[in-house]
Amino acid sequence: MITLIGLGTGDVDTLSLGAERALREASAQTAVGEGALFVRTARHPSVEALLAWGLTFTTFDALYDSAPDFATVYTAIAERVLAEASRTLVDGAPFPVAYAVPGHPLFGEESVQRIREGAQAHGIPTRIVSSGSFVEAVLTAAGVSLDDGCDVRDALMLRPTDAVDAHGHPLGRRLDVSRGLLLYQVFDQASASHAKLALMRDYPDDWPILHIRWAGVAGREEVHPLPLFRLDREPVDHLTAIYVPPLPAPQRRPVFTDLVGIMARLRAPDGCPWDREQSHETLRKYFIEETYEVIEAIDAGDPDLLCEELGDALLQVVFHAQLATEEGTFTIDDVTARIVQKLIRRHPHVFGTVEVSGSEEVLRNWEQIKRAEKGDPEAEANRSVLDGVPRGLPALMQAMEISKRVVKVGFEWPDLAGVLAKVEEEVAELEAALAAPSPDRAEIFSELGDLLFTIVQIARWQKIDPEEALRTMLARFSARFRYIERRSREQGRPLSEMTIQEMDALWEEAKAQKAL
Repeated sequence: MITLIGLGTGDVDTLSLGAERALREASAQTAVGEGALFVRTARHPSVEALLAWGLTFTTFDALYDSAPDFATVYTAIAERVLAEASRTLVDGAPFPVAYAVPGHPLFGEESVQRIREGAQAHGIPTRIVSSGSFVEAVLTAAGVSLDDGCDVRDALMLRPTDAVDAHGHPLGRRLDVSRGLLLYQVFDQASASHAKLALMRDYPDDWPILHIRWAGVAGREEVHPLPLFRLDREPVDHLTAIYVPPLPAPQRRPVFTDLVGIMARLRAPDGCPWDREQSHETLRKYFIEETYEVIEAIDAGDPDLLCEELGDALLQVVFHAQLATEEGTFTIDDVTARIVQKLIRRHPHVFGTVEVSGSEEVLRNWEQIKRAEKGDPEAEANRSVLDGVPRGLPALMQAMEISKRVVKVGFEWPDLAGVLAKVEEEVAELEAALAAPSPDRAEIFSELGDLLFTIVQIARWQKIDPEEALRTMLARFSARFRYIERRSREQGRPLSEMTIQEMDALWEEAKAQKAL
């Protein structure tokens, strides 16, 4: 049995009668070698009472002084407590172990969490003996009511940037500034600075906060209001906490839920008439347009424009989800949940134990997982490798996707020379169709399609995106033709009056310009 005991906020009056009883019993067992009492740290005011009572216990302060980081400390503590709890007494009875921590065992105690997980894995029973937590003490010191809720966060887990850890995981999640925020683990200048930088992502630099030390300890509690930017300029210690009041609505940075709410408002009975008239079908063209505008922003290399266009594209997703919500088919949360689950499921090399050698193996695994997700063996046996190619794709992109799929099952030329020979064959067939005494437009149409599809195969062999190659060529053509138009205006001659030879000369001038 492992008894996990809360020592309260630091004032002996906040130590519960149950916690005092459990401490005294564990100490008595420890004194005769029939149990063990551990205290995470002696650097807490409640421990003064334990010493005054003459209790026998062991602390882990030496670990804090020698370990390179907190994770190492918590791991070592859990291992020691679990090892002791795995022992048995001479009569075969379980060896009782008690582990006491500041505040409440379930508030901000990583070591307790690890002990509970390990105990469950080894079949060791645990019990919680609670006392008042630092949360109640800090909120009481701040004079804050919990009516509107409050986030309680480890300051070390806040993210001052969009940084990720060594495994690519975000360092903390964004804050809900509509609620109060209580931060613990602000114990030195480094942690205070880290917290300040993280908070400045979402709050004004001069946002008033409360700097609270020794909350709940009679005669030693301190509460100092100060602007956020001064957070790391004030003295801090292991009993320091920070309370950040919620931001009023006008000062909050809009978040995704705001967009969802606005879309719902636009679709409300008293909302926007145009938005209320739309359906999945009428919005289809706008989704396509917004997608291409995102592509244009990428091509332009303009981050600000890209940010704007991505917002327009995101609006289309939210719009369709709102329509579905009204129809009772799905919600934006369902959309989000599905893509999150799919990403995790299809990236076992990131979120699981699968190892990959590179991106090609990632793609192979992706396809295998997709097939496994279908679940119906009979349906799977009748599936085509072409199933799932979106018919709405631009023709070049669709041609590329189709060709990529068929080559996976061996429908492929042996080498690039075979592709080039096929191009020559298709050109000859097109020329023959064009040269026929009575040209058949349907045949010309067909042969032109064959030629274009074969040209796409050259792009695939060279790992070139044909859509992007054509788009880049069109941009280059447009720039050069605009040069011809500009030069014709400079010469005072409309293009309609120029010969093709004169325009060709200007075209060559344009080609000579490095930018064109």
